[in-house]
Amino acid sequence: MGGISGTIGAAAGMFAGTNIDDIIVLTVLFLSWRASARPRPWQIWAGQYAGIAVLVLVSVVAALGLAIVPDDWVGLLGVVPFALGVKVLVSALRARGDGGDASPVVASGMASVAGVTIANGADNISVYTPVFRAIGTGPTLVTIAVFAIGVAVWCVAASWLGSHKKIIDVIERYGHWLVPAVFMTIGSLIVIESGVLTKIF
Repeated sequence: MGGISGTIGAAAGMFAGTNIDDIIVLTVLFLSWRASARPRPWQIWAGQYAGIAVLVLVSVVAALGLAIVPDDWVGLLGVVPFALGVKVLVSALRARGDGGDASPVVASGMASVAGVTIANGADNISVYTPVFRAIGTGPTLVTIAVFAIGVAVWCVAASWLGSHKKIIDVIERYGHWLVPAVFMTIGSLIVIESGVLTKIF
């Protein structure tokens, strides 16, 4: 891999490539915090770190030859963000019907943020596992360290995106439709692209 610099470069590229959709999710979460004070920033950060840690741990275990969840069934995790999106949509419709606050709250705490992160990144396991198996212990530890830095960069970038007035204005006006649509779309794509539906039906 060209030494430690090659390992770092490959790890950074792998993290960015497999987690680019997390920028959208995290931005929505930070916008949700600004609109409704939930989830709090520390919960978003902690949930993101916890979720990525679980994905990495599962990948390392799988790389050691111990399959926890068969790859064919990982796509079922897409139900998590889809269900959260439906929950937000139903809550928003009820609030609008009652004339109350329809602020989009996708996740209310660290655990739900971690759940979304795990579901959204479940397909990453199929990428990380063969890489961890191939590169050995030392480069794997370097890769995990790069991932930890990547999570911080992603959270900072999403917080910055979520602080722009134009984006906040759009979310305040259309958030009750946009936020659940984003999560329902992500959940649907995870399920469809995994091929789990053909396995079931």
